Amino acid sequence: MKKVLLSIFALCLSLTGYAQETGSVLIKDGTVITITNGNKADTDVLIEDGIITKIGKDLSAPRGVETVDASGKYVMPGIIDAHSHIAAVDVNEWTNPVTAEVSMEESINPNDINIYWALAGGVTSIHLMHGSANVIGGQNETLKLRYGTGMDEMRFDGAPRTIKFALGENPTRVHGQGFNVKPRTRMGVEQVIRDNFDAAQDYKKNRQAYLAAKEAYENGERKNPPVPVAKNERMEVLVDILEGDIWVHTHSYRADEIMMLMRVFNDYGIENFTFQHANEAFKVAPELKKNNAYTSVFADWWAYKFEVYYSTAYNASILNANGVKNSINSDSGELIRHLNHEAAKAVHYGNTSKQDALKMITINPATQLGIDDKVGSIEEGKHGDVAIWSGHPLSIYSTAEATYIDGKKYFDRSEDPNDMRLETNPETDFEETDKRWYNENGRHGKTCLQGAKIRFTKKGMKYKSN
Repeated sequence: MKKVLLSIFALCLSLTGYAQETGSVLIKDGTVITITNGNKADTDVLIEDGIITKIGKDLSAPRGVETVDASGKYVMPGIIDAHSHIAAVDVNEWTNPVTAEVSMEESINPNDINIYWALAGGVTSIHLMHGSANVIGGQNETLKLRYGTGMDEMRFDGAPRTIKFALGENPTRVHGQGFNVKPRTRMGVEQVIRDNFDAAQDYKKNRQAYLAAKEAYENGERKNPPVPVAKNERMEVLVDILEGDIWVHTHSYRADEIMMLMRVFNDYGIENFTFQHANEAFKVAPELKKNNAYTSVFADWWAYKFEVYYSTAYNASILNANGVKNSINSDSGELIRHLNHEAAKAVHYGNTSKQDALKMITINPATQLGIDDKVGSIEEGKHGDVAIWSGHPLSIYSTAEATYIDGKKYFDRSEDPNDMRLETNPETDFEETDKRWYNENGRHGKTCLQGAKIRFTKKGMKYKSN
């Protein structure tokens, strides 16, 4: 009877979509790049039920656990992309300068072929972000790339809540030019943030006073019922930001707007924030360090619109040299497949050490997302999210041969038929699909203004992505 009840319970879990399958594997004799404790040659990594349990030499596989030979290969933590729009149904709720109430939680497409492509590049987790059409956009969602599961199973359990802010051209074009409402300038962007933070503070005070008075009335401690203060989901989210329960990730480019937002955050006591893109962050690197701010940048993308012309490929190295915890992200369904190459550019431009460059795609983004106690390095007790590489991951000649999440293999290059990488479409043949994948899913396929370009195409304005 007990076994029957357990079977029913397991079935119920699977039907709810919340069960997360784990695996066990022993990876033998590879060069283990731990990230936090150096490189270990000819070393084994044992993952049991999704958790790294042992790291050492001459380990034996427990009964029933598969052994994988990694001799001559490198074992590295799964890559983490701190800025992604793959696996999204919608990206921008662009109808108001502030849409903090919406969430990417309900905009996950677990069948997006980009997930599989990312796994082929050794990526195991992404930060699925709302777009940059709004000054204060929607809430983001941190995911594990468990391809083939449901949307609930892809959620990264225990990851802190995060939200997307945006500065500069995107919100001013969408709202100032598109709707003729504030913000039309960078000055207006700042005031939208301050106005809404002030409103959230007033809302919290009034809402708490109402709830206290309501309780007193219901307990017979006051004669008349209080005037209701309705619950407002947008204000609730803004209060959570002010109280530090939601971490802010801000689309930004110019040094002046980066400095502006740090002043705003200091005024309101907001402490945990990351500047995304941040092409001119190198100009204010000491100030970023002083404010304990994080950055998540492109390796060498710029000049695709006016506000990103003043950029440098040395950005990541300058930030790193100044002690700023920096990550390198993709913001692209194409670049996510080779974030290892993007990290390698920091070695070339600025002589960043290989170890620090690898931190920019592992432990640093994990820290920015608040999941560094679970992933981002190979340590006993952390999740079994690892990839096996044919050579050193920073080499352009190396490829990810296998990618594991929670000890379960989600990608294996040796078992990777060509058509596994293509979206199923019975109306087109293999060759046609293979040729057009980049245009639909590459640089211009999944970007920060996805879904908002209608504001420009309707008016005949030229649209530029990101």
